[in-house]
Amino acid sequence: MEPQRKLINSVDGCVDEALCGLVRASGGLSLLRSHRVVLRSDTDNLKGKVALLSGGGSGHEPAHGGYIGSGMLSAAVAGGVFASPPPASILAAILSLHKAGASGVLLVVKNYTGDRLNFGLAAEQARNHGVAVDMVIVAEDCAFDQPSKAGRRGLCGTVFVHKLAGALAEEGCSLDQIVGKMMGVMKGIGTLGVSLSPCSVPGCLPTFDLPPGHMELGLGIHGEPGIKRSKVASADEVVKTMMDHMTNPDSQSHLPLKPGDTVVVCVNNLGALSCLEMAVVTRAAITCLENRGMAVARVMSGSFMTSLEMAGVSLTLMKADQEILRLFDAKTSAPAWPNLSSVCVSGRNYVTDPPTMDMRPQDDTHAEGPLSHVMREALGNVCSTLREKQEELNALDRAAGDGDCGNTHMQAAKAIQEWLQGHAVPGCPGQLLSVLAGLVQERMGGSSGALYSLFLTAAAGHVTEGRNNPAAWASAMHAGTQAMRRYGGADPGDRTMLDALCPAVDELMKLTTVPPGGEMAIMQAAVQKAASGAESTRDLIARAGRASYIAAERVTLPDPGAVAVAAIFKAVLESLERQK
Repeated sequence: MEPQRKLINSVDGCVDEALCGLVRASGGLSLLRSHRVVLRSDTDNLKGKVALLSGGGSGHEPAHGGYIGSGMLSAAVAGGVFASPPPASILAAILSLHKAGASGVLLVVKNYTGDRLNFGLAAEQARNHGVAVDMVIVAEDCAFDQPSKAGRRGLCGTVFVHKLAGALAEEGCSLDQIVGKMMGVMKGIGTLGVSLSPCSVPGCLPTFDLPPGHMELGLGIHGEPGIKRSKVASADEVVKTMMDHMTNPDSQSHLPLKPGDTVVVCVNNLGALSCLEMAVVTRAAITCLENRGMAVARVMSGSFMTSLEMAGVSLTLMKADQEILRLFDAKTSAPAWPNLSSVCVSGRNYVTDPPTMDMRPQDDTHAEGPLSHVMREALGNVCSTLREKQEELNALDRAAGDGDCGNTHMQAAKAIQEWLQGHAVPGCPGQLLSVLAGLVQERMGGSSGALYSLFLTAAAGHVTEGRNNPAAWASAMHAGTQAMRRYGGADPGDRTMLDALCPAVDELMKLTTVPPGGEMAIMQAAVQKAASGAESTRDLIARAGRASYIAAERVTLPDPGAVAVAAIFKAVLESLERQK
């Protein structure tokens, strides 16, 4: 027995429960008792109009139940998973629509033998009941160069037929008019699928074996294998291969496309591609078509006709003129139809320029001042200290983080050293802090880059040309620390860099009241506080930052961020002592 890999209650009940879930979640749908038939709940609105009925096997959700609503299907019949629905249910659906006052019923059927037979039988029976019924068979698969007698399969292009026929029905067109228009439209629709995995019907083994790293081209939606197997290539190459195959004039089932044609594209997730991959494939499809001289008018990208959990994608192209686009854009209440823009995708300028804002203060306009030399020395010492400590910080970070704390501090140190080589240090400390904030934000990366940049940005406003006394520096440090706490969400005691920074800054706040000459003693005390704060993190439980996700007993070394802060304080103090 295949182990259960599907989130269902039972193999036998999954289709009925899925239909129930669909109908319960939408006010516009209702179930036909004792049949697997979903109907519009507002059947009164069908009076005098053509009703649209589609359906087929389950496992292709959101097709077909998701396309029921004004402007699309009036009802859908579901079979078992990948199995054609029974004629009795199809007939019950047709008669329900007839009874609601529909002027006729159009059956939209995918070209599979089972569907053709069962829908055909129900249509014959309904005619005997006096219902005006007609059928269009969608057969737009481009896989086979020489289709067998069974003809081309009906795939995701069926959804386009639901949409266009539904818009015509909503406008009050007759059954014959709709059938006539659809015959023309279907000549201009083509679909091709590619998959990186098989799928498995609930309770069964996978439908075919596909070795890892291979893909299957031209497969249907029932887990049947395709026409050609190859190694998985890049998304761009896969899309190009698909387009080449779909438009190859040597194939009997190709879609004739020429430069200048306008097309609508559907990029359909066969079930298990991530949204990210879908967007990459969508970009590739648009680019590929435009490179061939087509105008892409509309793009649908998402899950429209799936094959359970198959990891693949199908591309459907439809040649379009103004009338087709008008019907395509007509409103529908069907829950699975996407809310698309009605602007032509090609020929639109889709890139906007950001506002011109020079983040860094103009470097060259900085005038040096009496503090420039002191600040240059201190910064230089901080940078060489951080470079020396690179491996130590990495080792500490490997114990509780991702092991790159030394590297990120080293990147900041290198960026600052490079800047120092080519620039004068401004006399205004606030200007220097702003420059450093920009450098750190750009070059340090990670959350530490953001935290240091926040600190420096918040501190910069407190030390200006006129205010660069010890008290101003103390309030600048305090403001920087508060910004770190506010945005970083950590507090002292959480085992972060704040455990070194906060005690040191609390000590520095004494600079606001210190008598002249007492500044160095406070500085030395602050450096001590930073060092013992960093050491204390050995015994703290991490409550913030990446280390908080790791079991506490495994974290026995001091926090690398706190160690780095303590080292920075010490380096500044050393350079000040040397300059005394």
